[in-house]
Amino acid sequence: MSDKSGRILAVDDNEDILFALKLLLKPHVEVIDTISKPNLIPEYMHRGNYDVILLDMNFTKDAISGQEGFDWLGKILEIDPGAVVVFITAYGDAEKAVRAIKAGATDFILKPWQNEKLLATLSSAIKLSRSKKETETLRNKQKEISAVLDQPFHDFIGNSDEMKKVFATIKKVAGTDANVLILGENGTGKELVARALHRNSLRKDEVFISVDLGAISETLFESELFGHEKGAFTDAKKEKAGRFEIASGGTLFLDEIGNLSLPLQTKLLTAIERREIIRVGSNKPIPIDVRMICATNMDIHQSVQENHFRQDLLYRINTVEIHLPPLRERTSDIPLLANHFLKIYSKKYKKPIRGISSAGMKTLVQYPWPGNVRELQHAIERAVIMSDAELLQPDDFPLHPPRGTTSGLELETYDLEEVEKQVIQKVLKMHQGNITQAASDLGLTRTSLYRRMEKYGL
Repeated sequence: MSDKSGRILAVDDNEDILFALKLLLKPHVEVIDTISKPNLIPEYMHRGNYDVILLDMNFTKDAISGQEGFDWLGKILEIDPGAVVVFITAYGDAEKAVRAIKAGATDFILKPWQNEKLLATLSSAIKLSRSKKETETLRNKQKEISAVLDQPFHDFIGNSDEMKKVFATIKKVAGTDANVLILGENGTGKELVARALHRNSLRKDEVFISVDLGAISETLFESELFGHEKGAFTDAKKEKAGRFEIASGGTLFLDEIGNLSLPLQTKLLTAIERREIIRVGSNKPIPIDVRMICATNMDIHQSVQENHFRQDLLYRINTVEIHLPPLRERTSDIPLLANHFLKIYSKKYKKPIRGISSAGMKTLVQYPWPGNVRELQHAIERAVIMSDAELLQPDDFPLHPPRGTTSGLELETYDLEEVEKQVIQKVLKMHQGNITQAASDLGLTRTSLYRRMEKYGL
């Protein structure tokens, strides 16, 4: 063992043996813990994250057969099926060695041992343990990649001047490792921009991991982003790599970053600054190498002014900002997008629809699309499903009145505070109490909306 690496737990009822092991191994490994009572094994395993467990085959209850050691091997593998266990005994023979390997042990050492032989055996066992953990991480990465590939994905398109500026910025920034912040309303295609940045980056052959921070509760934030060790909390049945760890080498896209509370912003900032994470239930830092792309539909600069978002975190994530215009500000792209979605859904639903009539297209262009491209996509899909004609007509698009117009908001008073209360009530009702969506429609931060709700007793 040339370098000092590995975490080892030695279990033997002979204190002299444990002392000798500690003396021999301390210069060669990171950690060597020793216990003389095997009933302490579960406790140590839950908190120690050991690479190798050196296990005596015979304890005081059973001095020759080795059965007690085999029993404890079974319990160890029940706790962690990937555990690397090396048996150690003074009564070893070929039969026990074969039985030990079949039972799940990695190797077998006889007492009294030869120091070089023991060190070589442990070095191989540590490498095996690390290899198993890397394989598990790769397996988790593959699951994430498969989940991403299974998601519906449509090309990011547009010919308007506004979108040409976005494409030009993507082209300039993609080849760098600069952190990017994408700003835009819901449905404008922020994740598509993030994917375009990744596809054109030096990391394009690595993983792209997307995380919706708005969908992660505060209690699960650290576990989801930083991972956890087995037994770190009640439901932690096995160790889990976090999104940062899985995305290492590739791109990590954090959507809805404006929704993070200040305490969670602090934890995220620490990980970004140190370029390392610590799993829940561990104290061992894990280095990470990710390209950060973040997005929000909130006015994040206003949130900084209102002390709802950390300015130092904003500096870290917005080396470059990309502003996505809402669809109502690039109406020249509507025919292009509409025909793009029409082609996709006509093929998907096997409908012989050859186009959209001029009157139908005029209806689409004149509508303000508060839900942006996503709303247009859903409108085209519905029209394709419901229509039996070759051309889509205005009646095929039962669009809802634009939010914020008087149709759906008839004021009962001209008192400004009462008007504000009525507007908040109606928008909350429209979004079925979803604070994030209501705040977005009202042009407020979630915190500002909460304050107004408290003020009006809503």
